[in-house]
Order: sequence, then structure tokens, then C-alpha cells
Amino acid sequence: MELHDIRPSQGSRRARRRAGRGISAGRGKTAGRGTKGAGSRSGSGGRLYREGGNLPFVRKLPFKRGFTNRNRLIYVEINVEDIEARFDPGAEVSPSTLAESGFMKSAGDSPVVVLGRGKLSKAVSVRAHRITRGALEKIEAAGGSVTVLELGTVK
Repeated sequence: MELHDIRPSQGSRRARRRAGRGISAGRGKTAGRGTKGAGSRSGSGGRLYREGGNLPFVRKLPFKRGFTNRNRLIYVEINVEDIEARFDPGAEVSPSTLAESGFMKSAGDSPVVVLGRGKLSKAVSVRAHRITRGALEKIEAAGGSVTVLELGTVK
């Protein structure tokens, strides 16, 4: 047996139905297209939907504008009140310590931004990728220090 001898199993392949080849062919005359209307004519394949006089479904849907930037940075947001609640005086607040305390899954996931909501009475050293002016003032007023990390830095 060689490649040219191979045939499909008997009955596994069916010949295609040839439309428009006479009455005895089973699909003669209108060839399954019906009698009249846009679908019966050649070149009628442009519109995929016909809904009579109704507004087409696709036009009813709210149109989503713009685009989503796949390279956007999503910061892990930490408020000053979170630092007050979770950290002891003199502690270091960094991406690695935030990951240990459950603020984020792992230290390398996302950059950290410190926001200024709440009050701070403890002196802590904060290492973050971004910090708001209000948070900076509150941390320094409590006797703490702030280090701004470069993006991509985990420590």
C-alpha cells in the first residue's frame, strides 16, 4: 500500500449538493434561495442583519469609545491611616513589608503610591514609588522619613 492507494472509509465523505442544476437535482430552479427578495439575488451578502424597520441591534448597543492601554501602571494605594493602623512606630513601610502585611500579593506585583487620607502619629520610614504632597507632609510632621523608589524597584 502506498499514499496514492489511501481512500477514506466508505460513507465517511459525502459529495456536496450542487444547487441550481435542474429540477431533478433536488435544488433546481431557485436553488434554495426562495422566490423573491434581497436574499434571492446575487450580491446580496452585504448586510448580515435585516430587522425590517427596527433600529438594528448593533446600533442599539452602547458604543465603547477609546482604547485600553495594555501598558498602563496600576498602583497599589496605601493611605496614611492604613500605615497608622498596621505598622508600629519606627517601622519601615516598603513594598516588601506591605506584601508581608497583606496589602498586596507580592512585592514585585505593582508600584506603591502613598495617599494622604487619615492621620499619622507614629514616626515611620516610608519607601514608595509615588507619594502625594499631603501624605509627605503628614509623615514628616510625625517625625518619619520618605524615600521615593524608581519604578521597577521592589525594596
